[in-house]
Amino acid sequence: MRAKTFRRLPRADLALTAMGLGCSQMGGLYRATTPKEAAGVFEAAWEAGLRYFDTAPFYGYTRSEHRLGMLLADCPRAAYVLSSKVGRLMRPDASVAPGDDGWATPYPFRPFYDYSYGGVMRSFEDSLQRLGVSRIDVLYVHDIGRFTHGGQHEHYWDQLTSGGGFRALDELRRGGNVSAVGLGVNESEVVVDSLGEFDLDCVMLAGRYTLLDQSSLSPLLDECTRRGVGVVTAGVFNSGILAGNNKFNYEDAPADVVARVGALRAACAEFGVPIQAAALQFPMAHAAVVSCVVGTRTADQLIQNLDWFEQSIPDAFWDAVRERRLIDPAAPVPSSGDMPC
Repeated sequence: MRAKTFRRLPRADLALTAMGLGCSQMGGLYRATTPKEAAGVFEAAWEAGLRYFDTAPFYGYTRSEHRLGMLLADCPRAAYVLSSKVGRLMRPDASVAPGDDGWATPYPFRPFYDYSYGGVMRSFEDSLQRLGVSRIDVLYVHDIGRFTHGGQHEHYWDQLTSGGGFRALDELRRGGNVSAVGLGVNESEVVVDSLGEFDLDCVMLAGRYTLLDQSSLSPLLDECTRRGVGVVTAGVFNSGILAGNNKFNYEDAPADVVARVGALRAACAEFGVPIQAAALQFPMAHAAVVSCVVGTRTADQLIQNLDWFEQSIPDAFWDAVRERRLIDPAAPVPSSGDMPC
């Protein structure tokens, strides 16, 4: 599949490129990203035909939205799809320091969770101003879930359901301020719960449908397919263990994960397949998946990811990883016949 191929969201009049650019690195995740690096990544993405860009107020404590907005300023608004997120309000705070929440150079705004009607509306309006646009195409509820909030989950879930957060999303969608609404999370259970409360158009799922982790395959992806809810995959390298480091879910990988990655690497070496190419392409075979969002710090990294995304992988490789039970036997796999000539 070509990265610039468009796939439609079934429930919205919107099409996303098969690969999208995730802009957390524009916010300086773990180390600073220079303006030149951010511009270089954006220009490389645009030149390659990528037209889906994702950001969030949380990234760099608003730095990412500001940077992406400036980079998109001279691009025709109808030529790209833009997504951002709600669920945190950013309040001025002079005590913000380098390294807070992993951001190397955060702006002086402290995030506070707020999934209520007023919080969603305020967050959306603030994002419009930072991005310099009059509409956002896809609006995700960011980081709702029991794993994220622990004992506070019921409080924030109540804000989203009874407190009007979902109602705010519905008003924005019906009013044409956004084309699609969904969740942007790294846990699948809360998406299943949300589908019982509200009509989602899409979900951005980070790290839960990957070459290494298919825990969301059933019931979530099955239900998304049935309902026509589009899935955008993110975190396909599972914090980097599928791209060369030893991190899994932002922590040192446990022994069983290291062993499974070793087996995957052995299969990749046997068939001459970079494990990064397999990781990028695997999720795209599922009928519910419309796009894969990847973030990079430099243009060279982006170009390498594009090459991996479009590299031909023999069907025999996918047969082997399935036979060796390195992936869920029920998971669909890419076919070389799907690749353009």
